[in-house]
Amino acid sequence: MIDEVLLDAEERMQQAVEALRSDLLTIRTGRASPALVEKLRVEAYGTQMPLNQMATIAVPEPRLLVIRPWDASTIGAIERAIQKSELGLTPNNDGKVIRLAIPPLTDERRRDLARVVGRRVEEARVAIRNIRRDGMRDLAELEDEGEISEDEHYRAREDLQKLTDEYIANVDQLGEQKQTEIMEV
Repeated sequence: MIDEVLLDAEERMQQAVEALRSDLLTIRTGRASPALVEKLRVEAYGTQMPLNQMATIAVPEPRLLVIRPWDASTIGAIERAIQKSELGLTPNNDGKVIRLAIPPLTDERRRDLARVVGRRVEEARVAIRNIRRDGMRDLAELEDEGEISEDEHYRAREDLQKLTDEYIANVDQLGEQKQTEIMEV
């Protein structure tokens, strides 16, 4: 019983960390990364599609992304999607590929992005604490129903808190790495 509650909490906490990790990849830093644009929604063939399902995204240089659509007729739609996005990048189209030059970030923009990272990290911490709260409630229910003793309940609560501390430390570490990456000139 207790193992099931702890395992469920751990799986959900791991998902929260993975969600944060993928979310942080989409935040622009000074260097080019395919993750910046791969989830970008493009209107093509009468539907919205992620860019990574329509084109190959390469990083030939640290500050350059090259997007090579599989179907040349979608190049205009990809270009429009990039311009409409919040990336603030101007695509250069030569008819076959789209080049995105990643300009260096200003100090003000770096601070703004660092604040965004801080907010996302705090949201992940809150999600992990909510998972802990759910686990604590499940353990209390097990004790109330007489399925576990008071001592087992107390030990399980300690284990759940250790798990929570471990995952919050992981989230904090991810946030610090991303902020360091953003502030790097």
